[in-house]
Amino acid sequence: MNGPRRTTLRIAGDTPRRRGQDRGRQARAAITRAWRVYEELFATVAAGNGRTLDVPALALRTVHATRAWAPELVEEMEGVAEGAGMPFWTIAALNARTEILAEAGAPRTGECSTLVRTGPRTTGGQCWDWHRELADAWHLQTVTGDVRGFAGITEHGILAKIGVNEAGVGVLFNILGHADDAATGVPVHLVARQVLGTAGSFAEAVGMLTGAPVSASTVITVVTADRAASVELAPAGSAVVAPDDRGWLVRTNHFLAPALVAGELRGRREPETYDRHRLLTARAVEQDGETPDADALVGLLTAHREDGAEVCCHAPAEGRLGSRWATLATVAVDPAERRLLVHEGGPCSAGRETWIPLTAPRR
Repeated sequence: MNGPRRTTLRIAGDTPRRRGQDRGRQARAAITRAWRVYEELFATVAAGNGRTLDVPALALRTVHATRAWAPELVEEMEGVAEGAGMPFWTIAALNARTEILAEAGAPRTGECSTLVRTGPRTTGGQCWDWHRELADAWHLQTVTGDVRGFAGITEHGILAKIGVNEAGVGVLFNILGHADDAATGVPVHLVARQVLGTAGSFAEAVGMLTGAPVSASTVITVVTADRAASVELAPAGSAVVAPDDRGWLVRTNHFLAPALVAGELRGRREPETYDRHRLLTARAVEQDGETPDADALVGLLTAHREDGAEVCCHAPAEGRLGSRWATLATVAVDPAERRLLVHEGGPCSAGRETWIPLTAPRR
C-alpha cells in the first residue's frame, strides 16, 4: 500500500470485560480523540435542529436495553471504559452514536452504498461514508475470545461495524432513517457486533438480527459463501430482503421492504439515496455472469456527481462539522475465504496495491 498502513488492533480476552479492557488500553488516546469529535458533533447537530440532548441519559437508556438483550456486550463496553480510563457513559454513547444522532435530527447525506452478488461464490462490498472530521477515528481489527473470532473495521471505542467471522458470516452496514427512530433500544453497532462474535450460519445471523430490539434504523446485509440477504431493522419491526433474480443486492439508505417503507424518513429528506440505488442497479444489470472481484467491485462503486450519483463521496474543503461527508473506506468481502480487503478512501483511488487484507482469526 502507498503511505502508512491503517492501525490494526488485535483484541483478545477470555471474557467480555477482558476483551474490552484490551481494546481500551490499546486505543486509549484514539478513543479520547474520537469522543471529543463526537461530543461536538452531537451538540452541533442538535443545535442546528433546535434541540438539546442529555447525552449521558440517552446513552444509559440504550445500555438498559442492551443489558436485557445481551448483557455481555455491556460488560465488554465497561471493560473498554476501564481500559481507556473514561467514564462508562462515554463509551456507551460512542456505541450508540447512530441512535443519539437520530435524536439530534442528523442529516445523513453521503451515507454508504453496498453491492453484493450471490452465486457459487458470494462476494460483495461497500463504501463507508462518514464525517471527514472522523477520518482518523477508525481502525482495522481482529477479535478472539468470543464464540467466533472475527475481523473487520470499526471506529475507535465501538465494538464492531463491518466484518466477517471465522464461520464465514459477514456483515455490511448501511444506515436507514425511520420516522420513529430514537435512542431507546439496542444500538445497531452492538447488534452487528453480536452477529460477528456469535453467529455460526446465515440462518443464525438473520434470526439474531430480526429478533434484535432496536430503536434506530439500519440495514445489515448478511453474506456467506453461497447466500446473502439484507435485514432491514427499524423501531417498527424488521424485514428480510432477498437478492434479485440475477443474484444482486443493491443497498443505499432507504427501505425496500413494503412493510417499512411507510415510515421512510431518510429518502423523503434526501432523495439522493434513490439516485445512488438506480445508478448501481443499472450498472449491476450490465454485468455479465461472473462474480466481481475486488477490482471489478470498485469499478462499479466509482461514481461521482457527474455520473448521476455520488457513490464515491468527497468532502468539500470548507463547511461546519456535520456537513463534510467523505468515503472513509472501501471494503470488499469474500466470505468463503473469511477475508476482507480494506482500502483507505473511496473506490476511485483503490488499486491492487492499496488493499489491506484481513482474515478472520480462529477463536
